[in-house]
Amino acid sequence: MIQFTKLHGNGNDFILIDEYSGTVVADDKKADFAEKYCDRRFGIGGDGVLFISKSGSADVNMRLFQPDRSEAEMCGNGIRCLVKYALGAGHLTPGTATVETMAGIMPVDVKVQGNEVMVKVNMGKPLFDRKDIPIDGNGKFINEMLEGMQVSVINTGVPHAVIFVDDLKGVDIDVVAPPIRYHNIFPKGTNVNFVSVADEGHINLRTYERGVEGETLSCGTGSVAAVVIAHHLGLTGSEVEVNTLGGILNITLEGGYAFMEGTATTVFNGNLL
Repeated sequence: MIQFTKLHGNGNDFILIDEYSGTVVADDKKADFAEKYCDRRFGIGGDGVLFISKSGSADVNMRLFQPDRSEAEMCGNGIRCLVKYALGAGHLTPGTATVETMAGIMPVDVKVQGNEVMVKVNMGKPLFDRKDIPIDGNGKFINEMLEGMQVSVINTGVPHAVIFVDDLKGVDIDVVAPPIRYHNIFPKGTNVNFVSVADEGHINLRTYERGVEGETLSCGTGSVAAVVIAHHLGLTGSEVEVNTLGGILNITLEGGYAFMEGTATTVFNGNLL
């Protein structure tokens, strides 16, 4: 029997397996486990499986396996879910803590406000060599809807492409995003973000996630990527509210670092027989 907890951050949902006291799912089976149980019809359903364990260099360790069997370097919404769980399990206490990920050690600040847990994550310094890739409709990107768009490239723990549009509702994301997600400029693929700017303190965001291979309700690293690019272009200030399909994330840029703040919610606990 395997115990699990289902959590979500703004609708970006995860299955969490606690390996703090020892391995529950063997490392060579973790990809299989994610593929099987992330299925929304034949499994538990989720955008990924989080594994929490002890760390030799931080307070806890986080690993994330995705439905396509890949292991992601980091996940903004996932780290908030993991911290929320760790707090309830007694692995962490309110205040400051650190989480080890494949993208590095992420400092977090945890506050309990009534029944709500707020997690602020120091997402580090985005790897930002901004360059626009002109999508010229010459066949490389398959679909004529892409012609004339500009794609900005950035890494906020995982690779992201950011595209600004006037009307998010008019974006057929399942058609437009895959040619970018699989473009050869991204050796490991990329997440694809479509952004509309409301004003200097607010943007709207939709994200096609690598590994999920579809649109998710929210993306933490994508929110950071969108704000960093928008701020660099002079479209927003340094404190921005990001409106995703699943809810709000607050992103702050300070001293070259990006900070993400939001909540996480426990949905239910269960057992796999």
